[in-house]
Amino acid sequence: MKNRLWVALATGFGLGYSPIAPGTVGSLWGILIVWGMQRLPTLGLYIMVMIGLVLLAIPLCTIAENRLERKDDQRIVADEFFTFPLCMTGLPFTPSVLIVAFITNRIFDISKPPPAQQSQNLPGGLGIVMDDVIACLYSLVINHAIYWAGLHFLSF
Repeated sequence: MKNRLWVALATGFGLGYSPIAPGTVGSLWGILIVWGMQRLPTLGLYIMVMIGLVLLAIPLCTIAENRLERKDDQRIVADEFFTFPLCMTGLPFTPSVLIVAFITNRIFDISKPPPAQQSQNLPGGLGIVMDDVIACLYSLVINHAIYWAGLHFLSF
């Protein structure tokens, strides 16, 4: 019973079973997580919660992978939604920023630029989650560049 609950969470309560783009569909939970985290009083607390979510995702994805009996099963989407707050770190929760962050995150997660691709060779949940962490770091840099370029452009 306990493992079923973990698998349900790891599959985004069913979003990971989407026949089209399960990773992208499952990532939608990340928007709700970021929405809740934006209410945290400090950036430091945001970062601590974000690290906690990533650390939670690793064993969660390991359990789901073992239960589903398939390496990095596409139905497992906890890696997408628990890491999504990383690509929004230090950015305002506005529709335009959120859309850009979601798109850049999906582009980097799907394309898996180095070392994201290589990190998938790590065992269990660590391999499942680390490529998403790396994709989010790439996304974070681009999101900040777009945001700050937009502010600079609008200030003239």
